Amino acid sequence: MKIYFENTLTKEERISLFWRPGTLKSDTGHIVQDVCLAVKQRGDDAVREYGRKFDKTEKQALRVSKEEIEAANTLLTPIFLDALTVAIENIRTFHKSQFNTTQRITTMEGVVCWRESRPMERVGLYVPAGSAPLPSTVLMLGIPAMLAGCSRIILCSPPKTNGFVDPLILAAAAMIGIDEIYNVGGAQAIAAMAYGTETIPKVDKIFGPGNRYVTAAKQFVSNDPEGAAIDLLAGPSEVLILSDETADPDVVAYDLISQAEHDADAQAVLVTTDERLAKEVLRVLPQKASEFPRNKIVESSLEHSFIFVANSLESAVRFSNDYAPEHLIINMQNAEALVPSIINAGSVFVGPFAPVTAGDYASGTNHTLPTNGTARWASGVSLDSFLKNITFQSITKSGLESLAPTLTSFASIEGLQAHACAVTSRLSK
Repeated sequence: MKIYFENTLTKEERISLFWRPGTLKSDTGHIVQDVCLAVKQRGDDAVREYGRKFDKTEKQALRVSKEEIEAANTLLTPIFLDALTVAIENIRTFHKSQFNTTQRITTMEGVVCWRESRPMERVGLYVPAGSAPLPSTVLMLGIPAMLAGCSRIILCSPPKTNGFVDPLILAAAAMIGIDEIYNVGGAQAIAAMAYGTETIPKVDKIFGPGNRYVTAAKQFVSNDPEGAAIDLLAGPSEVLILSDETADPDVVAYDLISQAEHDADAQAVLVTTDERLAKEVLRVLPQKASEFPRNKIVESSLEHSFIFVANSLESAVRFSNDYAPEHLIINMQNAEALVPSIINAGSVFVGPFAPVTAGDYASGTNHTLPTNGTARWASGVSLDSFLKNITFQSITKSGLESLAPTLTSFASIEGLQAHACAVTSRLSK
């Protein structure tokens, strides 16, 4: 992990720090394109072929049976069952609050406009499990989908080495009422949900995080008119920590490691105004990183992570907004005061007692968030992600009479005379 000092960097060097590790690997797009097109053309056969190639599994049944799901429920320990219960309640409470009430607006006498939400009919949820199962992602995607009222919800997750979906994922899905689960992972799962196969149904929109291959596959199918929409590009995990001299170096180090342990392509960044903190974190980081069983992944991730020493607090915040992190931790004195100045971030954790872990699992906010700088224009998954908004208008005769001069004027200016006739023919009867 390197330290960069703002006052020694050129403009070009500063900009280069915003590149994410996964974007530098040029082979991803070609591999994913081949997978997606093969699944589009050959369906289940291609899904199984890539399952053998990438997941090293020969399992023929793509859909998880009811018996497997029921068996998974028996493996939950009382402690984890309690944890699931608390997380489900908090996530459900937060997402329920996002429902909007319908308001009818009278824009002028006799003209009433309003907007109503409708759930998406068919949605596909992708739950990663390549290096570690993520039952928390089941909750983050499944709960808002259920609350929205989507009529068909399917879930894909990669098999373990034994050929079965991780039982923790199955049990979490069962707890929130999802039972259509497929034993498929990676880019082939995204393609299968986007195009449909003999077994896996085509969906309207795909949700979920994943590695660079999953993210590239989501991007590919979303650009294909025959594919499917996606929630966002939620690629390898990333965190940026804003800290000053009041931050505990050990806490900062663990925050960095907690994101680095997700994926070798993950990135962890510390931005601080205090050079002493930067050097102390750099000193303790190697020892602390070695404490964990996923230390090899952590080491790979930290190789392309860095510390940025800013000239001022304002400069530190500017760097954070330019980087547009998936997760942003503000671990400094008077952290709340910085909240209004944060304009680009997926999810923000305010104060020394707010680790990303809380949002990952059970505080209530969603952990499927924009990565790779897309937080400049994208939001994380929410209830709205599973809804469409349809506008309505009701116009009386007197309302149309009042509006007619404006409408016919626009029609004339734009050279669309039939538009004008659609108005005047109604009023001449």
